[in-house]
Amino acid sequence: MKFEIMRDWLLEGLNDVMKAISQKVTNPILTGVKIEVNEKGLTMTGSDSDITICTFIPVEQDGEQIIRVVESGSIILQAKVFSEIVRKLPTNDVTIEVENGMQTQIQSGKSEFHLIGSNSDDYPVLPNVKDEYRFSLPADLMKTIIRETVFAVSQQETRPILTGVHWETDEEKLVCVATDSHRLARREIQPENMPESPFSVVIPGKSLQELNKILPDNGDVVEIVIADQQILFKSRNVLFYSRLLEGNYPDTSRLIPSEYKTSVQVNGRSLLQAIDRASLLAREERNNIVRFSADSGKVIEISSNSPEVGKVEELIEAIDVTGEDLKISFSAKYMMDALKAIDGQDIAIHFTGAMRPFILKSADSDSILQLILPVRTF
Repeated sequence: MKFEIMRDWLLEGLNDVMKAISQKVTNPILTGVKIEVNEKGLTMTGSDSDITICTFIPVEQDGEQIIRVVESGSIILQAKVFSEIVRKLPTNDVTIEVENGMQTQIQSGKSEFHLIGSNSDDYPVLPNVKDEYRFSLPADLMKTIIRETVFAVSQQETRPILTGVHWETDEEKLVCVATDSHRLARREIQPENMPESPFSVVIPGKSLQELNKILPDNGDVVEIVIADQQILFKSRNVLFYSRLLEGNYPDTSRLIPSEYKTSVQVNGRSLLQAIDRASLLAREERNNIVRFSADSGKVIEISSNSPEVGKVEELIEAIDVTGEDLKISFSAKYMMDALKAIDGQDIAIHFTGAMRPFILKSADSDSILQLILPVRTF
């Protein structure tokens, strides 16, 4: 195997692949990156058995030659070492050659490295993803969906199914839900090309966080293929495979109240900033609790009290308050996460009592919903 490649292209592809590589794997071969080159271009693969990422670099793009292939072939190189070498090479012209079996030579300018590779036949085969369910979404929308839901997955492995985000089709909609049993984040969208058959899958939260780092911030189309125990996201020259979580996701629809005793409409950014300030004192307490009071006037009081540190009270002008007077306490962190997901728009908050879950929505749309369980303090 021998080829010449532009270093910046090699590094960009390698950076994506490295997101799937972990040093904590049971199979030592997975600490390596698989490199394959042929007349079409270079493919690099990294995996930790839960996530597999493949990047493809074409021989040429837009008339610019990126790779010159002298001899096709494949090799596995230690990912961490190879990545560090490529990052620090002195010039943009890189030659990689494998000779005498696994001896790999990397040359750039006056630098020359010799690495011992492994046989690429030992690398696990890629998951076989059939086209059972296939649809597509713009990359920027995918990133938004991830941002609006993945923060609410459980960090505890006691209920593994809750460490993922539940994606299911409901008539013409795709509904994405995450919950850790103390809060819930839901996002609904209507893709143009939904699969005809309904599906229900749970994607690990960690997989979505890594995918979010790779997706471009534009409207490039991401093709999504769901198969038995695997999901594949295809974007530009990147293939991102993730295993799916096994088990039944709880029915979260029954948690969402349909009747409200108190409704508040307020500017989301003002409320976020007020809770952020109140949490400066609340952080000293174990649960980071902030109190929220609303009455028949259009003024909301946000307060926090720490016996050792002091207290804070702040008044915010609401756009509208309807229903019963209310005093409620909640986690400042959960509330701030929810407000960030709705992203500074005017929001509607609907309460069903001081000890019942309450929901937050954009004042203009029902597509994003956040639910939080209050804390007993009053």
